[in-house]
Amino acid sequence: MAGERYYKQVAEDVVTRLKAGKILDLGTGPGHLPIEIARSSTAIVVVGIDLSAKLIEAAKRNALRAGLEKRIHFQTGNASSLEFPDGSFDMVISTGMLHMLRNPVKVIEEIYRVLKPGGEAWIYDPARISSQISPREWRASLSLRERLTFKLFQLFARINRPREYHREQVTELVSQTPFRTSEIAEQGGEIRLTLLK
Repeated sequence: MAGERYYKQVAEDVVTRLKAGKILDLGTGPGHLPIEIARSSTAIVVVGIDLSAKLIEAAKRNALRAGLEKRIHFQTGNASSLEFPDGSFDMVISTGMLHMLRNPVKVIEEIYRVLKPGGEAWIYDPARISSQISPREWRASLSLRERLTFKLFQLFARINRPREYHREQVTELVSQTPFRTSEIAEQGGEIRLTLLK
């Protein structure tokens, strides 16, 4: 399946770069990327957050089925207001979420805050495959409150921003944050932003 190949490749890239440590996956959905990372390395612990409580429950079930529930923690959360202390993670990853954010600069600032000194953030946008569930299924998984919040985000995005970021726009976003070292790679319609703290 294309989704499995995508997440396996990202996981391989991650464990090649980070031999051991703690990773935060923003917009984790049903948890496919954290599960692939945990399968690839026993020395990495992954925390996944998502706005959707139903998707977090699905992620927990998926981790349990994979026998990896002890090394992956899932919780509902907002990427613009992370409930973690400063310097909690060696790496932060996000696949396919950036273009949906109401305040991407705030999210990138939060990523900076929760990264350890020397940590990295990898932001893929738009991810070629951001989830193995369809957008319709994802929206259906949201509670009424979550759906209303998502609708507001979508409306704000349509009014204020294009659907996809280009290199110059991503560079401008990063310039408004504490990150001073970044690299942008483009492949197959996907941008991968690497941020170094």
